Amino acid sequence: MSDDAPVRPLRPVQAAALERIARRLQRAEAAPWLHAEVARRMGERLSLIRMQPDEVIDWWSRNGAATALLRRAYPRARLRPVEGAAARPAVLPAAAAWWSPRRWVATGRATTDAADVVPGRAGLLWANMMLHLVADPAAQLQQWHRALAVDGFVMFSTLGPGSLQGLREVYVQHGWAAPHAAFVDMHDLGDMLLHAGFADPVMDQELITLTWPDAAALLAELRSLGGNADPQRFAGLRTPRWRRKLLGALQGLQDGQGRLRLVFEVVYGHAFKAAPRPRVAARTTLTLDDMRAMTRSARRDGGTG
Repeated sequence: MSDDAPVRPLRPVQAAALERIARRLQRAEAAPWLHAEVARRMGERLSLIRMQPDEVIDWWSRNGAATALLRRAYPRARLRPVEGAAARPAVLPAAAAWWSPRRWVATGRATTDAADVVPGRAGLLWANMMLHLVADPAAQLQQWHRALAVDGFVMFSTLGPGSLQGLREVYVQHGWAAPHAAFVDMHDLGDMLLHAGFADPVMDQELITLTWPDAAALLAELRSLGGNADPQRFAGLRTPRWRRKLLGALQGLQDGQGRLRLVFEVVYGHAFKAAPRPRVAARTTLTLDDMRAMTRSARRDGGTG
């Protein structure tokens, strides 16, 4: 793929629906259990990275469930929680009931809007279980690249296309529209990382199986994880009769112990921001910031520049 070739969205998705989903998740009392579990697993990989960043960005921090983990891993770093416009934490105190502890937690937690992140400063950008809630993941990766300092690294997790296969099969069997928007394959995400300017991307995935005692509990958990942003989803409100039919259809997901079972594919990504390199051309233009970054990188590598 050419470096100049634009990366097009790889899935049909309704951006407005994703924004509504993000706002709803931001108002939840706590991050989903699956997010906390994935954060724990992703945190185990931090021990493989020798760099000790001075500044850590926790992207969409509230639903990432990793604040305490990042503070333990980098106690001396400046931890900056960042929220997207669709999940701005400023709405939380007004949305919470007067007796809710979220009023006091939210007001005492300094956060930064994603649009206001200072470019080129963070040593680590961490984003747990949020990229599948973004309409244009390629543009999101480019924004992360701008936020990082040279030699800084990004670590993220997201849902992959192996997620919720059993749920999709139930919907197909009953002739219903897709239950969720498609997820992006990890190989395509790796290509997006390269196109965004990252170096040495590493992508891998694992399957996590969740079980529930009944269909109502399953639906409640799925709602806590997101919603349906597929453009071809059913356009109107569903009736109680349809919901009863759905609850019955979900019984087909039972395992040998009588519990309902769904598999989630979790994709992990990791890459570095390399020093800018000029292209070989008849005429090359470099900014002063690019020249300084290249000089610092050469000195770290043992050069004399």
